[in-house]
Formats: sequence, C-alpha cells, structure tokens
Amino acid sequence: MNSVNVLHYDAFSSVPNKGNPIGIVLNADFLTEDEMQNIAFKVGFNETVFVLNSEKADLRLKYFTPGHEINLCGHATIGSLYCLKSNGMFEDRNLIQIETNVGILPIKFDQMNDQLSIEMKQDRPQFTSFNGDIDKLAKSIGLVKEELDLDKPIVYGSTGTWTLLVPIKKLSSFNHMIPNNQQFPDVLAENVRSSIHPICFETYDNRALMHARHFSSPYSGTIEDPVTGTASGVMGAYYLLYLNQNLNSVEFIVEQGQEIGRDGRVHVKAIRSEEDIDIFISGTAIFVQELKIEYV
Repeated sequence: MNSVNVLHYDAFSSVPNKGNPIGIVLNADFLTEDEMQNIAFKVGFNETVFVLNSEKADLRLKYFTPGHEINLCGHATIGSLYCLKSNGMFEDRNLIQIETNVGILPIKFDQMNDQLSIEMKQDRPQFTSFNGDIDKLAKSIGLVKEELDLDKPIVYGSTGTWTLLVPIKKLSSFNHMIPNNQQFPDVLAENVRSSIHPICFETYDNRALMHARHFSSPYSGTIEDPVTGTASGVMGAYYLLYLNQNLNSVEFIVEQGQEIGRDGRVHVKAIRSEEDIDIFISGTAIFVQELKIEYV
C-alpha cells in the first residue's frame, strides 16, 4: 500500500467548508492513471486534480471523479491554481497557460478586494437538443413537469464537460429536488453520460443573476456537485445564444450550493465573437486541510 498527501481546498468560496471541495495532488508525475483514479475514489470528492509537468504549457492538470477521468473541471482548476499561486508559484506573473484534455487554456490571476481571484477560459461552447420525455426528466430530479420553465429551451451544453440545462420557474422548487441519478442514462438518451443542471432566474442573493444545482452523472460516482465551474460557463453561453441574442457580451454571478449547505459564487463572462462565444469563469478558494490517502 502506498500513500500520498492530498490538499483539500474549497473553490468558489473564501469560507472553509463552503463552496466546492477539491482534492489536489501536487507533483503528480510519478503516478499512473490507474493510481490517480484509485486516489480520487479514496478521496471521494466530486473531483480530485493532479498537477503535472507540461512540455506545452506552464503545467498540466488531469481531473478525476471517483468513477472516471473527465476532460475539464472548473472548480478543480480554480482551486489548484489558487493553491499554487498563493504558495508562491508563478511569482509576479498574472497570466499563465495550462494544458488539459481539451487543449491549452489561459489563466489570469487578479486581486479583487484583497482576495486572490482566478480566471480561466473554458472550451468552445457546444449545444445539442434534448428530445427526451420531459415528464420523465422532471421526475428524475424529484419535480413535476409544471415546475419546469418550458418557455426556455432544455439543451445539452458543454464548455469542456456535458450537462443538461433545465430551466425552472421558481426558486422554491430547488428545495425539494431529489435526484434519482440512476435514471439519468435512460432519460438522457442522446447523451447518456451527461449530468443534469437545473437553473433559475430567481435567486437568494440579489447580486446573482441565476441560481443552480448540479446533479452528477451516475458514472461519476457522486450524487451532486455543490458549485460547478464548467456548468456555470455553459450558462453564460446559453444566455447569449438562447435568451438575449442582441447582447455582444454579458457578465454575471451564479449562486449555487445553498440547499446543501455549500454556499458558493461563480463569476461568469461570455463574449460573442464573429464565429463563437468565448467563456470565462472566475472565483476564489480557501485551504481546508491536508489528507493522507493510501492507494494501490
């Protein structure tokens, strides 16, 4: 049995045990992918990120849920870069590049009200239609069809990881959502590995434009992701593409995690270009504890 030190940070919050927890393994080049997967399973967070050397960028990040590797994870990127920058890496540099499975992405460091903030560009937004049974979809997250806001489109979206955006009429519906994740592959026939991301324009915080929850794909080995970075980025592209086609850009705050005691905030920026939409998310993080994980 081997052991490794895993740093527990919480992303999208400056308060420990709020936001979204990440396991971070530094200097992880010595680990195989099977060992990374085993460590992520033992840690048990929605994602554990492994920091490796890169020949193409300043560093490489690999992301694992307890069940499988994923191509990109917003909160794990924010948390791991916060960890590295706040511990003296990159010195006075405010711009770096990271290598991920979706390509090379720029990272920007900034100080906002004496708080270190990390901005990441996400992958090119993609959307596909949902053509499934809306009654079954609502039931799979503990709702009825009438609670869904069908004036807005239900679509699969990705800025690195696929999720199904499901508009909801009332904030009150979020309190009684109960996901049946094992039903998701049957409901999401066009994209069976997708997660489900209910969204709403009613919020607890009047500074936030949208509220959300995020229910994991059953293949990931988790039930709910408290505060999601990539899905929040999808919300920015969704807003420009489907809800306000006259705007060239938009910036807003997404709130998430309130129903499960993990209150967090994600800053989203979407900029329309000639052929695409550029998506950026930003947030902060906080160190919580160091874990010693045994693995095989």
